[in-house]
Order: sequence, then structure tokens, then C-alpha cells
Amino acid sequence: MPSPLGHFLFGVTTHLATASPRDVGWRTRTAVTVACALAPDLDLLGGLWGVRWHQRETHSIGAAVLAGLAVALASLLGGSARWRSLGLAAFLGWMSHLAIDLLNVDTHPPIGIMALWPLSDAHFKFPWPIFMDIGRTLDWKTVRHDALALAWEAALLCPLLVVIWRGRTGRGR
Repeated sequence: MPSPLGHFLFGVTTHLATASPRDVGWRTRTAVTVACALAPDLDLLGGLWGVRWHQRETHSIGAAVLAGLAVALASLLGGSARWRSLGLAAFLGWMSHLAIDLLNVDTHPPIGIMALWPLSDAHFKFPWPIFMDIGRTLDWKTVRHDALALAWEAALLCPLLVVIWRGRTGRGR
């Protein structure tokens, strides 16, 4: 699983790549997209109660649809005229999480994510991973590995973010 840094960077990239020209600088839409890019890993908190729920339903298209609908409804009830844009941002942010989770080395069974839930409870994984796994212990070997994984994520995702940002804002012309 990529780190929160990887999900944050790809969430910002997703916002920039998918926002309308009017919405590129809209901080609320940016925050919704990034928050939803990070949110699927909140299922790790189940470990505090001994529940192994990570990479299950929260890592799926079904959860992305539910997140988009929930944000759209909350925005509509809150009086936002741009509730559709915020709902779409939530859906796309959540999907960005799934996209890079599919592209990582996974060493914690079950391998892969339940990407197609509720249509299927099968776990899916890209056969040629791009991102490194993030360890979940604090021993020195794991900390060194995780530091390398963070550097690798930044090396891959920062250039993509810069290219899209420059293309969308006209800073590259």
C-alpha cells in the first residue's frame, strides 16, 4: 500500500487533472478530493479493535460511489450550488486511492483490493507493481524501507503533479 504522502500527492494531481478551469483554484474542491484520496485507509483504525478490514469494501468502486453521493448530498443540504462538482470530486479522489493501491507491492494477505465491490468480493492487483509496500512496524529495517518507499513515491508523483499543474495553470507556457 502506498503511504499517505503518495495518496496526498496523487489526490492533488487528481484534483488538478479533473477540475474544470473554473474549479482548479477552488480550495473546497481541492480539500474534498484530497480528503477522499486519503479516506479509504481509515479502515486501518479497525486494527485498534482487532478487526482486519483493510483493503476490503472501503477500497472499492462501491465505496467511491457512496462517498461521492454522501458529499453531494451534504453539499446540497448545506446550500452549495456546486454540489455536483463536490460529489464528483469526492468520487474521483476516492478512485485515485484505488488506482495507486492497485499499483503497489502488497505483502499483507489478502493480496489486492476489493476494487469491484459490491459487484464482486474478489481481490484485484496489478501484476507489475510500481510502488513499494509500506511497513507497519517501527523497527529500524522497516523505517529505512519506508523512507525509501516515500522517496520513490515522491520521485514518481511529484513530476506528474508539476506537469499537470503547469499545464492547467498556464505556468508552462
